[in-house]
Amino acid sequence: MRQLLKGIVTLAAVWYLLNQFRRPTRWFGRIIASTMNHSHSAMTDWGLNHIEIGPRVTILDVGCGGGRIIEKLAAHATDGLVYGIDHADGSVAASRQRNARLIAAGRVDIREASVSQLPFPNNRFDLVTAVETHYYWPDLLSDLREIRRVIRPGGALLILAEHHKGGRFDTLVKFAMKALRAAHLSLDEYRAVLAEAGYRNVQVASHSNGRWIYALGGVPE
Repeated sequence: MRQLLKGIVTLAAVWYLLNQFRRPTRWFGRIIASTMNHSHSAMTDWGLNHIEIGPRVTILDVGCGGGRIIEKLAAHATDGLVYGIDHADGSVAASRQRNARLIAAGRVDIREASVSQLPFPNNRFDLVTAVETHYYWPDLLSDLREIRRVIRPGGALLILAEHHKGGRFDTLVKFAMKALRAAHLSLDEYRAVLAEAGYRNVQVASHSNGRWIYALGGVPE
């Protein structure tokens, strides 16, 4: 009986931890958000090297997590505006705390919202980024179309992911993705879903480490 109870407690703890990555809560989620800030930083730098960010652009970061990506984007868009959204109150709180100075200066705006119903008008953004977040969107195709709605003609969506189907460590990763009910796509599947959602000049490529990928889709002018 003791072993059974121990097993149940262990499974419950693992399930709770996995779901904190999916939707961080206000308290424990801040620890998760801080961890993600660190672990995603190098991949984000690599991914941002594939696009040009002018100083006056307006950017949206979908699934802003702990706010480090917003900080990086604001460093590029020095005379622009960076918005962030996240569906988890823990992430929103952590992101606002990290970017408090930029928010006070009127350069950053962070809101709790869903990717499925963005609280912005059509053609609002020059660039939308999504770093390690699309895995958990309610309806990937529909949500990609919702993002396209708020991108100006000539703008783009940049997706960054630490793992992909067929990539390094995929044998292990696919089990975690299944447990999280997360989208797990190959490079060809990224190309296909972005094209189906209406993006053009789609580029998808992986890093030499065999794990990181970027997927870039443009909105025609």
